[in-house]
Parts: sequence; structure tokens; C-alpha cells
Amino acid sequence: MSDHSNRPYVTLVSEVTIDGKLTVTRGASSKLLMQFMSHEAEVLLHQIRAESDAIMVGANTIRIDDSFLTVRHVPGKNPIRVIPTSKADISPDAHVLSPDAPTIIAVSARAEKDKCEALAEKGAHIEVCGDDLVDLRVLMKLLYEKYAIHTLMIEGGSTLNGHMFQENLIDELVLIHLPFIAGGEDTPSLVTGLHPREVTDLLKLELTSHYLAGDNLITKWRVIKT
Repeated sequence: MSDHSNRPYVTLVSEVTIDGKLTVTRGASSKLLMQFMSHEAEVLLHQIRAESDAIMVGANTIRIDDSFLTVRHVPGKNPIRVIPTSKADISPDAHVLSPDAPTIIAVSARAEKDKCEALAEKGAHIEVCGDDLVDLRVLMKLLYEKYAIHTLMIEGGSTLNGHMFQENLIDELVLIHLPFIAGGEDTPSLVTGLHPREVTDLLKLELTSHYLAGDNLITKWRVIKT
């Protein structure tokens, strides 16, 4: 479990190309790449969802992919869905607000009241977790203490991934490697927003296992805390 007593154990799960890209090009849905995942890799993805108390993605991922974030391919419960969005920029018609599972929308104090009310009317739990931006540390503490979320899966985009790494809130990575090279300077990669100046600034990970799921290489990594 997490080495922090007041937050969930966080596992980042993502499909990536050989050069570490999340999509074909900026603004494209990750589903374009996910269609090339083997059935065995899809089962793994949904098994992790089923074993997690909650799943979190960023608002931009919801706008582009409009996913339900539910469990398929394996038996198990749907995880609680968590969406951090400082301005409450989620459509009330988004699939993530379906009745399949509870949905928590984390906003900042500057989120427009009418947007929050519209989301609440669709059944979302609105939580204010910061003044100007969503404070991810505050959110993690709230998820743990108020909602009893002890295991959290992230299927985020590069921005959310970067913010979570910046706050030292990720414990483990599971990467599903796809046999493509995307290239493209503005094509989103696994993590953005970090600005290392020296080798000592780089995030350090330890490979804990690797295997094939169908045709896809799976690598699992433990984040070494500093």
C-alpha cells in the first residue's frame, strides 16, 4: 500500500507507443491506438479497473474520449470515477456521469456555480479542492478520508500525469506498449510539465516485472520516492 497514511495507493496505467506517445496526434482520441491492444491487454486494463476503488482521468480526456470508465471484459464492480477540473468544464451529457458508478468532480473555488449545479443535478458529487486550481494533495486526502478510496487507478493524459508526478503522488506504473512510433513534436507523451535541469532531477523508477499480454509488452514500474 501507499507509504502515505492519508492518501490512496496510486497506479498509473497507460498504453504508449514505442516512443512514449499517448495518441496519434494532439487532440486525437486515445481510442485510435487502443483498438490495437490485444484482447489479453484489454482484460488486464479492465482487471485493474475492477480491483481499484476509484479511477481518475482529466477533464480534457473526458472531452476527447467521452469514456464511461466502467469495467468490461472481466467480472467486477465499476470503480468510483474521479475527474479533477478547476473550472468544472465537463458536459452534463458526458458518459462519465452515467449511473453506472458514482462520479466525483473536483473543482476549484473559482468554478462557476451554475456549471457545478448542472453536474450535481446529474448525480455528481462536487468537491472544492483548492482556490484557483485543484490541489491534488487535498483531493487525494479527501478521497481517502471521506470516500474510503484506498486504491486509485489513473488513466490520465500527459498533463494530469505530470501534475501527479510533480506532487509525488504516483506509486506504480503499468505500461501497455503498442508497436508504433508516432513522432510529432506536439503529440502528447506519457508525461508533460516536468522541467528537469540535471540528471539528478529525473524521476527514478524500478522495473518490477515485464511480460507479454497477447502481442503487447507489459512493463510494471515502482516509483522510487525521493
